[in-house]
Amino acid sequence: MTGSPLTETPSAGGQAAGGPVHGTWEPEPAARWEDAFLTGNGHHGALVSGDPDADRVVVTHHTLVRPNGDDEYRRPPRLAAALPALQDRLLAGVTTAAESFTDGRPLQWVRPFHPAFQLRLNRPPGDAHAAYHRSVDFTTGETTATCGTWTSRVFVSRADDVIVQHITAPHLTLDISLDPRLPGAPNGLGVGHGAVLTPEGAQLSLRARYPGGSGLAYTGVTLVAVTGGTTKLAPPGVLVEGATEVLLLTRVRRHTGELDVATEGRALRDLPDGTSYDGLLGRHLALHRTAYDRVTLDLAADPAERALPGSELLGRPRGAALLERLFAAGRYHLLSASGMLPPRLTGLWTGDWNTAWSGAFTTNANLNLQTASAAAAALPEVTEAHAALVHRQLPDWRDNARAIFGTRGVVAPSHTDGESGHTYHFNREYPLHLWTAGADWLLKPLVDHDDTRGAHDPRTTAALAEAALFYEDFLTRTDESGALLVVPSYSPENRPANASWGTVNAAMDLSAARHALLTAADRHPEHADRWRALADRLPPHRTNADGALAEWARPGLRDTYDHRHLSHLYGVWPLDEINPYDTPALAEAAHRALELRGAENDSAHGHLHHALIAARLRDAERVAHALGQVLDGDFFHASLMSAHYPRRDVYNADAAHALPAVLIEMLVQSTPNRLVLLPALPESCPAGELKGVRTRFGAVLDLTWTPDGDATAVLRPGRTHRVELRTPFGAEPLDLVAGEDRVISVKAR
Repeated sequence: MTGSPLTETPSAGGQAAGGPVHGTWEPEPAARWEDAFLTGNGHHGALVSGDPDADRVVVTHHTLVRPNGDDEYRRPPRLAAALPALQDRLLAGVTTAAESFTDGRPLQWVRPFHPAFQLRLNRPPGDAHAAYHRSVDFTTGETTATCGTWTSRVFVSRADDVIVQHITAPHLTLDISLDPRLPGAPNGLGVGHGAVLTPEGAQLSLRARYPGGSGLAYTGVTLVAVTGGTTKLAPPGVLVEGATEVLLLTRVRRHTGELDVATEGRALRDLPDGTSYDGLLGRHLALHRTAYDRVTLDLAADPAERALPGSELLGRPRGAALLERLFAAGRYHLLSASGMLPPRLTGLWTGDWNTAWSGAFTTNANLNLQTASAAAAALPEVTEAHAALVHRQLPDWRDNARAIFGTRGVVAPSHTDGESGHTYHFNREYPLHLWTAGADWLLKPLVDHDDTRGAHDPRTTAALAEAALFYEDFLTRTDESGALLVVPSYSPENRPANASWGTVNAAMDLSAARHALLTAADRHPEHADRWRALADRLPPHRTNADGALAEWARPGLRDTYDHRHLSHLYGVWPLDEINPYDTPALAEAAHRALELRGAENDSAHGHLHHALIAARLRDAERVAHALGQVLDGDFFHASLMSAHYPRRDVYNADAAHALPAVLIEMLVQSTPNRLVLLPALPESCPAGELKGVRTRFGAVLDLTWTPDGDATAVLRPGRTHRVELRTPFGAEPLDLVAGEDRVISVKAR
């Protein structure tokens, strides 16, 4: 039986790589697809049940979105000619005016994400009394299941873009097939199977043509390489008898017309080390392990708790071991879901065709929350995937700006399936086509990435200019004092207590316009004076009668506090516009707004968004409370993938992917000119070590802290720079020299 070449270098948690901190395990196979262990490379994904007698590996791919008869409406509405009249009515006090700003189309969801098929591997029942164990190793991306003499390993290669499964046992008998029958699969799905014997063993194929006459289809091809025994056809698959090991290589492609499966099979056979599990794994590890190992978190957890299976550890929600493992799992799943695209609402995985909210990229909150740790947690692979989505869709964003607002520049959609960046998902209660802050919101992670690496991506610089051009054309209305007005304006996905959803001067829109103009000005000196002058004419945020930063700066609009989104606090997180150091009065108003904010329907993304903002405002108690709502709410499956609602309701990656960002933000925050250490450390984290964090001034940071409040930070700067150091005990300048480590000691007394 071949094994994985795990290194024995101690991790930050004192465990060997691949130990309980950097993996999870269960004593039983997954009975639900939601509990299946996950592996992926940002293109293909796999959900692995690990059943020794009836193993199921659900195959997914980022491109698999189902046509839903939406061609008529997959364009932005042409509303620009009606925009001036809408603006007049809103400014005249007609609070419902935006409800008729539409072309009359029905609500149209983006194309829904779906699974491809499942690899079925049936074998005669084994020894019911044999010891069973299944695990996923975050350092390698391997899922492993063992039962007696049977072993199965699965990973998705980041080097070769192939799903690899290796099964071993003496006298192994397997009935292998590709099965499209997954929950929610449409009745009209046209499925064709293929199976041929090859010198290696066999080649299986499955082609599925979508109903509705779109001409779109997808095809999966699996190469079966068999050692020992015999292989014979057993339609729709093959039967392997008496083998010692079986290697399966699987790929899926979405296409129009026909796909030559023979060519696909040859490509699998021609992979470097194509029939060697260890060879394929080694090529993958050079990419996956390098990324995963960059950052580690040790919270000095009890070793006995660290050794528990994930499902049992979830029953101890206040333990440090659970936070350690969720941090590690969050980075692992985020990396595994990011490649050709960033993570969807479900990451890269689903076992059901009926994915909630189409399994889309919801860009007005969820996507940025999921990728919030990418820069600090040293996962440029995630940011590159995010950038791929943004830059691929910029032509559609231009269409949105022209069609809806009659402007140059770009306007991003609130929902996308990864194919189209057009705005076409909206209705009266969710007038998402009015959201103009999206381009800045989606470009902010790319700006952070540039800060971290100390160089400007010219594509991001160009996109920022287009965002500024939009505001230059759009911001034409003023109030009686001459201040610019954002009209129409929309705060996802909330409405004023005394007005409709589309209104004037949402706080998020003001922050986005200001940030986009100023950031573009910094990178485009030829336009800097013009864009800075435009930004200076935007009105300030308003503090309401409750002392809270108002969600709408327009006087007379009353706040609605019980809502899952915190769009109005964009200036606090992720922007640096509002903070306790430079804008203490606004920070106090923002904190009051956070205190008054309800949780509405207990969405996981709302709780963790709350925690991120609380960390920026140095409120450790509120960070701990928001984390506790998620940890106590039964949000996590045994796979350590999360749910959208408590009690594991609706498979969703928001909590799983956003949690590492919360833990980093409560320990370390940075801007291009500031380092903040221990801004919001809860009492529940008395000691620990965070290693490898990247700062936005180009230094790598290791941080340790003790129960008595002492801390030590080691900075390894990549460029010479002076920053302001902030600790719980004050502020001081910090001079950094490229290539020279700097040790900072923080003493509580």
